[in-house]
Amino acid sequence: MTGDQPAHARRTPLWVGAVRGLLAAGLGTAAAHLVAALTEPAASPVLAVGSQVIDATPTPVKEWAVATFGTADKPILIGSVALVTLLLAAGAGVLHTRRPLLGYGLLLAVTVLAAAAEVAAPTAGVLAPLPALVAAVVGLATLSGLARAWRPGEPAQPGQPTRRGLLAVGGVGLAATALGGAGEVVQRRRATPTVALPDPAETLPPLPKGVESSYPGISSFRTPSTSFYRIDTALTVPRVDPESWTLTIDGDVDNPFTLTFDELLAMDMVERDITMTCVSNPVGGPYVGAARWLGVPTRVLLERAGVRSGPDQVLSTSDDGMTISTPLQALTDDRDALVAVGMNGEPLPAQHGFPVRLVTPRLFGFVGSTKWLTRMTVTTYAAESAYWTDRDWAIDAPVHTQARIDTPAALDTLEPGRRIVGGVAWAQGRGITRVEVRVDDGEWQRATLGPDAGIDYWRQWYLPWEATSGRHELTVRATDADGETQTTDRAEPFPSGATGQHRIIVTVS
Repeated sequence: MTGDQPAHARRTPLWVGAVRGLLAAGLGTAAAHLVAALTEPAASPVLAVGSQVIDATPTPVKEWAVATFGTADKPILIGSVALVTLLLAAGAGVLHTRRPLLGYGLLLAVTVLAAAAEVAAPTAGVLAPLPALVAAVVGLATLSGLARAWRPGEPAQPGQPTRRGLLAVGGVGLAATALGGAGEVVQRRRATPTVALPDPAETLPPLPKGVESSYPGISSFRTPSTSFYRIDTALTVPRVDPESWTLTIDGDVDNPFTLTFDELLAMDMVERDITMTCVSNPVGGPYVGAARWLGVPTRVLLERAGVRSGPDQVLSTSDDGMTISTPLQALTDDRDALVAVGMNGEPLPAQHGFPVRLVTPRLFGFVGSTKWLTRMTVTTYAAESAYWTDRDWAIDAPVHTQARIDTPAALDTLEPGRRIVGGVAWAQGRGITRVEVRVDDGEWQRATLGPDAGIDYWRQWYLPWEATSGRHELTVRATDADGETQTTDRAEPFPSGATGQHRIIVTVS
């Protein structure tokens, strides 16, 4: 090429093509997100692909992600999917500068993958592919339009945009921001409806005052709903309309039936104080919380259905298609598993299962705590397999006896003198009778226990400690009402929950 050749004959620099591809993908994705918000929120391309990635991820990788990133694992996954999408889009834009048809083909292939992910979702409706279709049309049109508007021009240097090109780039950027923002506004306006909960037929006395007011740093005796842990596979929280919600109980029963939300609320409700624990919780981890739940005992519903002889599990299904397998006995014995509608005196928050969820005491959440519950099918483990069962997790996972040090925090630096070591301990179904703390290799010292709200609820504990200068290891262990002290054997969460004793290091200086 020589300097006196016409501008349109110059080759477009590759970085210009990359920018075109990024802008095209950004506008297409934003438009698709808005369409999904108006039709099927889970069909937003990045969310749909992310959900398929979750399902395809091997269990050890999932556990690593939860252990490493905690509750930030979902934003990181969404960001990773978005980053890969943008890199492919940039590649499509670069390819388009040399071989336009191949560039269009790569961008189209990205949207086809998103459409496949949308259709593969368990709850995909007829409109599921629509957001990806919109992304394809908008993305391809944008890439073509930018290629025409942004060309090297005289007397500009090769790759430098003309005024028309700058206007096109700015317009696409503003449009993508506007559409993406509109999609978020629509999503957020799908607020949890306000419902009035009935008075329970069986109430509990107010919870005793916890020790956290006297000893700051110890977990609250009752976990606020806003602070309760959330671990699930849903990248977007399902928004379920209680007016159209139903619960079906079927399978190996004599009298299958379906309840509306109003019919469920008309039944006799009970209150229960229950501590819940996630199987992914490491020793000393944060994925445990205690709350007062309101609901109908599952055994009442199953008795109405008339369970036949032979079944050994209940396969429960979520509004988003998630399935969880629970031992039938756990839902029919005297532990008072609940089809719950309330948490801490209010309707369930959306992120915790509104309008209805399953709460099964004494079992880890992955086998007994289905959120956004819509179906309970009485069956056998041989006949039906649930999501986590397919990934080789245990089918019956009782919670282990555990204690956790909340204060001081690991690696804290303390001043010498009288300090409080404190935390919580739990052994659902058995209750906690003793908690002991050891400093370095010293004798075990018995801690003072906080109030008792029943065997399915955790206990707070604390121990005064005269801290002396140096580096110290603090270890805690709990003993349940069966006389069993938690084991020293270390086990990872997979496949049936972590075991071992919580140890932290602090420095007194």
